[in-house]
Amino acid sequence: MKHSVICGLDRLNTVDSLLRGKRLGLMTNQTGIDSRFRSGIDLLHARYDLAALFAVEHGIRGDIQAGEHYDTQPDPATGVPVYAVYGGTHRLTAEMLDAFDVFCFDMQDVGARFYTYLYALSLAMEECARAGKPVVVFDRVNPLGGDTVQGTVLDTRFASYVGMYPLPTRYGLTIGEYALWVRAHLKLDLELTVVPLQGWHRGDLLEDLSIPWVAPSPNCAAFHTARVYPGCCVFEGTNLSEGRGTTLPFEYIGAPWIDAVQLEAYMARQPLPGLHFRAAYFTPTFSKHAGQPCRGVQMHVTDRRADVVLGALTLLDAVRSLYPDRLEWIGSAPGTYFIDKLLGDDSYRLGRHDARSLLAAHADARAAFMEERKAFLLYE
Repeated sequence: MKHSVICGLDRLNTVDSLLRGKRLGLMTNQTGIDSRFRSGIDLLHARYDLAALFAVEHGIRGDIQAGEHYDTQPDPATGVPVYAVYGGTHRLTAEMLDAFDVFCFDMQDVGARFYTYLYALSLAMEECARAGKPVVVFDRVNPLGGDTVQGTVLDTRFASYVGMYPLPTRYGLTIGEYALWVRAHLKLDLELTVVPLQGWHRGDLLEDLSIPWVAPSPNCAAFHTARVYPGCCVFEGTNLSEGRGTTLPFEYIGAPWIDAVQLEAYMARQPLPGLHFRAAYFTPTFSKHAGQPCRGVQMHVTDRRADVVLGALTLLDAVRSLYPDRLEWIGSAPGTYFIDKLLGDDSYRLGRHDARSLLAAHADARAAFMEERKAFLLYE
């Protein structure tokens, strides 16, 4: 039976004294709802002086595809100006900072280091610290749980908007705990209030809870997508389709030149408990290989504790082994590679590691992070 969790937005009364009589700025999107499915935009607009809205990647209503930019405009429901903070420096400008007294944040992330909402928050925290503006974060669950840490730990030489800090791929923090960690990591002189969850435990995954899944981005419409995302997002750094433009983004991985049966057989020989890779055929309607029939596999998670990062990298090992002349690394600029930014490490691309040796090389860094994060955990 699913159990109830009360999110930070449902506990507005606990921070009423911080918000009342102040001009509020709110960074949010379609995921910022309370237990009655009411938008935080509408709640704060009705109850307080909501003076500014801040839209990050995918827009204030989640209708913008990945990487697309958009202009500042009024929110059609409330008339509150919506400032676009995706693109350019991604930072709050002096004009934006002048529009509010207290900065509020309420968005659901997916628990993976490369989700850009994390850095929208941390860059806003930096600017608020410089301007002396307090920050209130309405906490939300980590849908992948809070007791599992997996993957590589980012080397800041590869810092970008898909990974700025030395976090593991799966870091096991709620967005509020992340904010506390970032404040300490960046040594910010910032008045930060986290409105905590009630009823959430570190071992809880979203499927254990009564709260709804609202797609945090257009290509993460279902929770099963979020489950594989920390692993299969690495294929964004390759010339394989990661399933964008299909009904199963990040679950389908393939390309026109792959033999699906051969790839399935290769993956069946790999010791990956809790994961199954089934031969799959799909045709993306947009993004890589749009309109072209692709062959590959679909990642199925049969055990929720499975290491999806290891699984995805092992799949990339397979493609590199079977199709060395066809696999390509996508560069975001001359001399740079997106795979390095996603992994926070260039040793995999350079052939110094395979999946298992890469993750083994990061074991000490993951353990150090596990120890460091203890100071910021709000839930048992």
